[in-house]
Amino acid sequence: MAVVAPSEWAAWFKRQPAKARTWLQAASITGKSGDFALVPDGDGKPAMAVVVRSAKPTMWDYGALATRLPPGDYALVGDSSPIPITEAAIAFALGSWRFSRYRKSTKPVPRLVWPSKCDRAEVERVAQSMFMARDLITTPANDMGPAELALAARALARKHRARFAVIVGNELLRRNYPVIHAVGRASTRAPRLIDIVWGRPSAPKVTLIGKGVCFDSGGLDLKPAAGMLNMKKDMGGAATVLAVASMVMAARLNVRLRVLIPAVENSVSGSAFRPMDIITSRKGVTVEIGNTDAEGRLIMCDALAEAVREEPALVVDVATLTGAARVALGPDVPALFCNDDASAEALLKSGREREDQLWRMPLWRGYRRFLDSKIADINNAGQTPFGGAITAALFLQEFVPDSVPWMHIDTMAWNQGQPGRPEGGEAMGARALFAMLKERYPRR
Repeated sequence: MAVVAPSEWAAWFKRQPAKARTWLQAASITGKSGDFALVPDGDGKPAMAVVVRSAKPTMWDYGALATRLPPGDYALVGDSSPIPITEAAIAFALGSWRFSRYRKSTKPVPRLVWPSKCDRAEVERVAQSMFMARDLITTPANDMGPAELALAARALARKHRARFAVIVGNELLRRNYPVIHAVGRASTRAPRLIDIVWGRPSAPKVTLIGKGVCFDSGGLDLKPAAGMLNMKKDMGGAATVLAVASMVMAARLNVRLRVLIPAVENSVSGSAFRPMDIITSRKGVTVEIGNTDAEGRLIMCDALAEAVREEPALVVDVATLTGAARVALGPDVPALFCNDDASAEALLKSGREREDQLWRMPLWRGYRRFLDSKIADINNAGQTPFGGAITAALFLQEFVPDSVPWMHIDTMAWNQGQPGRPEGGEAMGARALFAMLKERYPRR
């Protein structure tokens, strides 16, 4: 398999055997970005695949091959510069993912022969973790409720011999997680808080929090049908932090890792929480409910209050939190909010290097006034449609002391179908976050 840059096409073409040149010319392969051809041998069987990559090289040139190549084993001819070979192999693997829980695919997929100098362990742990997250997000809510999400988390914890605990139903009230309980109590599927702990107690503490709304109807502030259509992905934050945790534990990084996932279904029933209700959170902050469809920040605030109690070295929360972030940045780029410049820049750098980009947005304190309540400490919904992603982040920041480095990632968690990123759930930012943690807390 030859991957050729457009600028190198003429020189590469001259080096090929005459039969190959004739075939490529007959197939109208002229070296344009995206050109693809299979060159046959003397028996008419494919002997070589030729791909002309993007003018600006990207790892997803290799991801696209997983769908363009016919079944078979392929070895990369030459190096992958300027794309690192390990990243090229990761992209190829990610491009091969298919969601097959309900409809099995019988079509064989192409296989990449392990290139020399490729970090196979890195490729395998990243691909397996990303596949897990994609499968979780893409599974519909009838098979992926709070209990099923907890089972997936428990399986991951057992695989890596981590401690697993879960608080379910009314026990949330007894253990002082009142907001998680309030959001999830209307469903026949009990809310819960999933808690995983792994690593040496003396290692630096890193806590990941993932929004686990397994389906979001909007509650009494009911979503329209179009807005509800893909709300199975509203637990994408939970799946993303499980993917990061999977990579961290597989790589045995020098951290004491904790994962907190509030898992609920935001439903409608006689016990649903209501607009204008006031709920006292775990931290003691009273929250007025301005909108029951702003439920994600509610369940996250109780988890954040528990996370910061230990004063970890870093807290990261990931959530499919606002449509406003998608309006601002589109579906492919998660929004990053952070109270620590060094941590923010480290994550952005890792994202740029691995084509898993995020974009930093401001924690603009001037917009805190939009969350004011006349009768409680804070309202969960802004009084204006402006700056919705920022006001959501500011709500979460109320539960994090300035002394604790904290990052909030507002993500789409869904691929719309691009080379290397098939349509379905996606752990956006997971590879970047793992790379940042790997550099900061390398294996001892």
